[in-house]
Amino acid sequence: MSQGVRAQQREQTRQTLLLESRRLFSELGYGAVVLSQIVGAAGVTKGALYHHFASKSDLFRAVLEQVQQEVGEHIAVTADVRADPWDRLIVGCQAFLNASTDPAVQRILLIDGPAVLGWSEWRAMNEATSGGHLTEVLVDLIEEGTIAAQPVEPLMHLLSGAMNEAALWLATSGNPRDLADTAKALAQLLEALRAR
Repeated sequence: MSQGVRAQQREQTRQTLLLESRRLFSELGYGAVVLSQIVGAAGVTKGALYHHFASKSDLFRAVLEQVQQEVGEHIAVTADVRADPWDRLIVGCQAFLNASTDPAVQRILLIDGPAVLGWSEWRAMNEATSGGHLTEVLVDLIEEGTIAAQPVEPLMHLLSGAMNEAALWLATSGNPRDLADTAKALAQLLEALRAR
């Protein structure tokens, strides 16, 4: 068997492990999933799992990175079609709220992510994806004078925290109007940032 075929098989095994563990983590939660369930669902041995991932938390980290990357890309694709930085901010924040209504995203990204990896690592991962995009648009808005000059990092963390908390609240809400109401409240909150 050639090196190329073996490399392709290894990558296919890795992707299958990610797919099945993501499904299990989103359905059952990190704490309820055991490695034997993951390898059984993926149709591989524990040795194959350990070839790719050092531990269950290492596997979860890879799944979380995948989810964060997808959410970040969704936000960027949705917001970056807007030429105006203010529109990019509004649309990007709304895109995050919409993406976070997916129960799998809520469970992996917002509930288990900080609990499994700890706040410091989770925040660093968040800043590298959607936090980075939010920071960029805030810098643009401050530079053009739409938002008053101020340190960007605290503002990014305040907005990110508010949106994460809103997403967690929406996850437990039974009212279908709550997403629209949250989007409206967020738009009003952002409007208060505009320089007068």
